[in-house]
Amino acid sequence: MRWGTVPALGVALVALLAVGPFLPAWAVFMLTVAFAKALVVLGLVIMMRAGLVSFGQGLFYGLGAYAAGLATNFFGLTDALVLALLGSIVAAATGFVLGFVMARYREIFFAMLSLALSMILYGILVRSSALGSTDGFNLSPPSFFGFKVGAQQSRLLLYMLTVTLACGSAMALHRFVGSYAGVISQAILTNEIRVEYLGASVTRVLHLVYVIGAAMGGLGGALVALAAGHIDPELAYWTTSGEFVFVAILSGTGHVAAPLLGMTIFEAIRSFALEYSPYTWQMVVGLSMLAVILFLPSGLWSLFSRKRKGETA
Repeated sequence: MRWGTVPALGVALVALLAVGPFLPAWAVFMLTVAFAKALVVLGLVIMMRAGLVSFGQGLFYGLGAYAAGLATNFFGLTDALVLALLGSIVAAATGFVLGFVMARYREIFFAMLSLALSMILYGILVRSSALGSTDGFNLSPPSFFGFKVGAQQSRLLLYMLTVTLACGSAMALHRFVGSYAGVISQAILTNEIRVEYLGASVTRVLHLVYVIGAAMGGLGGALVALAAGHIDPELAYWTTSGEFVFVAILSGTGHVAAPLLGMTIFEAIRSFALEYSPYTWQMVVGLSMLAVILFLPSGLWSLFSRKRKGETA
């Protein structure tokens, strides 16, 4: 990018914050959800660059949401930033423990094991009457830095918090991609054996990448829970995880900003399809995504950056 990734993301953040007060309520909500989910996809993209395709990101997405919900309803925590960070920390801690096992698997074995773990959480949530079973439960409205605000102001402030965290996370992960661990993670995808011969620990790097994906998943889940004001076990269901994988492929893995663009477009298409074609919206979304895959096989980001094969973000 002509400006460089970090300055460009900074300009995009300023623009998003500036237009927020002038957007209608439905657009504010849609963008809040889109950028929150984009955080999950961003973590997944970092994993995919290392060769880890997870069909179980719903595990961390659901953990982050339920951590925020339980902290609100049972422990009285209401600050939006604290709840978002709590969701990320809980998911990252879980990912750290599971990573000792997951970092040893590759390809279809990794994908299926991640899916199995996600469905275990789904089964626990469905059978837990204390957590509302299949119906889930509502969350109390969040506060911001200790202050309670009205519903309209709350939506706008949560939007601003979400886009700030999304752009900030993209900046941080851009730095990670260019770091030692980030370069090694991409080399692992190319030739894992040669990386081991160079003296690098493949298992440790993949463990780190897995924890990053978990932290991003939990952060996105907590923010979606705060935006929607309700959580249920569907957050951890396999279709939710599949959606994240689909958007990651749709966006492309060539740049850390790609998930932000891809998820925003995906949510916009789905919202308008639901509004104007409620009985065939799945077909509209499917055809739109099929067109992107056919004409932009490298993902939506290829519209902005035609990069040589193997070039990093």
